[in-house]
Amino acid sequence: MKKRSIALTALMCTSLFSPAVLAQGGENDRAVSEAENVQAHPAFTWGNPAPSSPVLHPGSARGAGMMQSTLDGIDPLMEEKIADGVMPGAVALVARSGHIVKHGAYGDAYRYTDGDFTEADSPIAMEKDTIFDLASISKIFTTTAAMILYEDGAFQLDDPVADYIPEFAANGKEEVTIRQLMTHTSGFTAWIPLYSKGNDREDRMQIVFNHPLANEPGTAYTYSDLNMITLGAIIERLSGQRLDEFVKENITEPIGMKDTMYNPPASLKERIAATEYQPAIDRGLVWGEVHDENAWSLDGVAGHAGVFSTAEDLAKFVHMFVKEGRYGGKQILQPETIKLLSENQIPEFPGDDHGLGWELNQGWFMDGLSDENSLGHTGYTGTSIVVNQDNDTIAILLTNRVHPSRSTVSTNTARRPFARLVADSIPVEMPKKEEAWFSGYGDQLDRSLTAEVNIEEDAALSIYTWYRIENNSDFGHVETSPDGETWTAAGSEFTGNSEDWSEEEVSIPAGTKFIRFTYETDSYANSRGWYVKDIELNLSNGEKLQPVFTGWEKRSY
Repeated sequence: MKKRSIALTALMCTSLFSPAVLAQGGENDRAVSEAENVQAHPAFTWGNPAPSSPVLHPGSARGAGMMQSTLDGIDPLMEEKIADGVMPGAVALVARSGHIVKHGAYGDAYRYTDGDFTEADSPIAMEKDTIFDLASISKIFTTTAAMILYEDGAFQLDDPVADYIPEFAANGKEEVTIRQLMTHTSGFTAWIPLYSKGNDREDRMQIVFNHPLANEPGTAYTYSDLNMITLGAIIERLSGQRLDEFVKENITEPIGMKDTMYNPPASLKERIAATEYQPAIDRGLVWGEVHDENAWSLDGVAGHAGVFSTAEDLAKFVHMFVKEGRYGGKQILQPETIKLLSENQIPEFPGDDHGLGWELNQGWFMDGLSDENSLGHTGYTGTSIVVNQDNDTIAILLTNRVHPSRSTVSTNTARRPFARLVADSIPVEMPKKEEAWFSGYGDQLDRSLTAEVNIEEDAALSIYTWYRIENNSDFGHVETSPDGETWTAAGSEFTGNSEDWSEEEVSIPAGTKFIRFTYETDSYANSRGWYVKDIELNLSNGEKLQPVFTGWEKRSY
């Protein structure tokens, strides 16, 4: 039975295009210790969260099975990044199992009057309910909207786009499928300066439909705004509604996203984070209008950009993805559709894991929250969301990093440590609540946990261990040395994910005077790190020794 009634227009009908006078340039956002006694759910471990609420509500870190002291690190992190000029301001929201455990506002929503960073006489402070231009996070609204139509039988994922937009077949695009649009494997180039072409919205949409491919369909992954502009047009043709109307009626209104919209009214301007000064196309300071030039030229309503929202509204939207398509009493999508959206559709392009719209397992902005079941997206204006489905965890960071210029440092310098703190606030439960050595987090780490021993005959080192180590980029080793100077690897490397706590055994050669665990990371992203406990040497005569190790921190949960 269908959940909703949608009027399907004839396949040959035209989109509901409106006139536009508009313009913008392509923005590809992709390229660019304290131990606490946490009283969590009895079965709680990383990957097994406490029972989840169907709606978001203010809650405590303890109630969500998280550590308040680690979450408290988000405040100084944001202040530091603002002081360093990464962004003028930010709003951060963290939720787990339906509990909003962190919601903070930092810096300014409006600070500069021009591109020369001239300070405003009356800056406007960032507030928790500041409205942000989400930029490319809009793509997730577009793919969600498309899948509502999919559920109603309007199309199949592997249908050719030209079945619904006949003129799209121009220039060798007859075989491009809707799935390829959603996974950025259509063959389209990343971007064109659409704002400088055509006279109105309909003209510019036709320019996209006629644009040739840069690659054969399905042969390359290229993150492209043109894919989502086209997908938005399919939604319009099938539904008989403009994209903004469809999203409002079928997504934002049903789940109570009252501060989410395209083309916000002028009355909301002072609640909206200002973006870039754009005199080259005669826009001045962009504030209250969509920042992306191409979306602006499409009347502010496009599949790739245009959505404005608050952190709390956005959290409602993404909570639906950990609740199998439901928010509160509203079933927006079916569980099997949520699975389609959030599972890797393009394993043939390793490293570019992508669902239908969602980016998956991307440490470059997800950091410690990244694993096979993590999904998220970023936006060029400085926005990002990460959802770890295994842990029912949402991390949202909204910034105005393009205010007043896009020529600033990457927001990833804030996104990664933010996600790392959120991940670290979810404790790894120790067997029997005992202590374990922890390798720590960080870029370019080279940390050792070392003990002096005296092994006269071959022995075996046994340990209990748990690790989430960035696969094939960060590594853990057990090493031995006869003199503390020359070290030899013992056993295999530790990288990737352990299933749970497990016992490992490593052979230790006779003549060993030192044993150490070394943890090395690269310069970019981190996972959850390496935990080791119950370290014991088993000698051939049956004797068991417990060497004294030093060098890492100890944690207990």
